[in-house]
Amino acid sequence: MKTALVCGAGGFIGNHLVSRLKKEGYWVRGIDLKEPEYNKTEADEFVCHDLRDQEICERAVRFDGEQCNFYGSVPDQYRLPFDEIYQLAADMGGAGFIFTGENDADIMHNSATINLNILDAVHKFNQDIEGEMPNDYPKTKIFYSSSACIYPEHNQVDPNNPNCAEDSAYPANPDSEYGWEKLFSERLYLAYNRNHGIPVRVARFHNIFGPLGTWDGGREKAPAAMCRKVIKADHEIEIWGTGTQTRSFLYVDECIEGIRRLMESDWTGPVNIGSDEMVTINQLVDYACEIDDKQLTKMHIDGPLGVAGRNSDNNLIQEKLGWSPNYPLKDGLVKTYKWIEEQVKLQSVSA
Repeated sequence: MKTALVCGAGGFIGNHLVSRLKKEGYWVRGIDLKEPEYNKTEADEFVCHDLRDQEICERAVRFDGEQCNFYGSVPDQYRLPFDEIYQLAADMGGAGFIFTGENDADIMHNSATINLNILDAVHKFNQDIEGEMPNDYPKTKIFYSSSACIYPEHNQVDPNNPNCAEDSAYPANPDSEYGWEKLFSERLYLAYNRNHGIPVRVARFHNIFGPLGTWDGGREKAPAAMCRKVIKADHEIEIWGTGTQTRSFLYVDECIEGIRRLMESDWTGPVNIGSDEMVTINQLVDYACEIDDKQLTKMHIDGPLGVAGRNSDNNLIQEKLGWSPNYPLKDGLVKTYKWIEEQVKLQSVSA
């Protein structure tokens, strides 16, 4: 049986990833500041702790004895290095959180600290067990979730023709501190790979959405925000900016498939995991309105916008993995809309 540690297992993507790994027969430890908000985790062991604490990270990445077994649920035969670690923990959110400038210091400090802690903990553990494990025993492989926010702002000024090919990341010029931290951490993982032999896989996510994700409160992504607004609206819907800015949005099941395929490959990355079905924000609103057959007047207001255009370039993932996402945006949006509709009803009942 393979073992996996999922960092950020209480979050949207991490929660879905835990479920996928369990279906594949993994023993899974999840760790996060909180458990999943909308369902019960499927992890064999879920640890509510702060990965900004170096000691917590050192305990989380290893199975070598009771001291590093948080709740006593790890069988003796699994007190070994994890086969795989998935590092998705980060201080993040949608445009309403990332682009205001008010959260920049926390975003950079918290996420960078987590990544430094995880890599340092794995490196120390590898040094501790050197000589104890067979020479052919594979080292723990680490997946790191980067973001399309690392791409230069100057390559995304034309909403109809953004350049988000992997090799366009330099000269670097992300449009947010969130993007700068992600780019730094990409380099951090690749440096630990080169200098310390830690196998890593790096993916750049493009706007992942779906059920069980944040849908209100300011940290939600555009698809969830638009679904919520349409559900609650009677006549009008507010849209930040002109609505002509373009994006692509990837349904969460496709994201998880991409993660697993990358981890099973021999490709380090970085590689985009995203949809190449680009739409305007106005089109996204129209799609959401179609689900409930609503006719709403678009009210364009000031708000944080990000770049003018962004779309996943999937040439490299197709070349390296022989696969790229192809799930239609409308199909994923229907599933997300119906789930958020249920949450809105539950919220109104409990209010």
